[in-house]
Amino acid sequence: MTTYTTGTAVQRIFIDKQSPDAYQSLVRTSEAVHSVAAEAGLERTLVELINLRVSQINGCAFCLDVHTRAALRAGETTQRLGVLAAWRDTELFTPEERAALALAEVTTVPGDAAVQQAAYDTAREALTDDQVSAVIWVAITINAFNRVSIMSKHPVRRRSLSG
Repeated sequence: MTTYTTGTAVQRIFIDKQSPDAYQSLVRTSEAVHSVAAEAGLERTLVELINLRVSQINGCAFCLDVHTRAALRAGETTQRLGVLAAWRDTELFTPEERAALALAEVTTVPGDAAVQQAAYDTAREALTDDQVSAVIWVAITINAFNRVSIMSKHPVRRRSLSG
């Protein structure tokens, strides 16, 4: 793709299109991670909640659009999706979901070592070792996709209410 200027902004290169082999490797990694998550017993709705929470933190509009639709298809409710950014302030999420969301957050923004350790310890209490590993891999993978979409400036196009 050739870059060009419109006004003062330079159009971004869609790096997934510019380097398709690298992108397909990421897609294959994502497919493997989804298999690991399913084998570990993580519900598809929880995987999508992780994808959404990480995308919220990273500010990735494209991934938020994709994974909101995926979460709804998986059976997630609009109420829980609407309050996901404030999940700590509700009673709508199970202890396992809360542990997974906290672990995904510290995987995305490691920050303070004590906060990271607390999230990890809580996850170890609420989830199996396979689930802890799967949650971290889901968070790592969506973080990578977020970077692809953010740096490419993938557009979010208006859809109908049903789409």
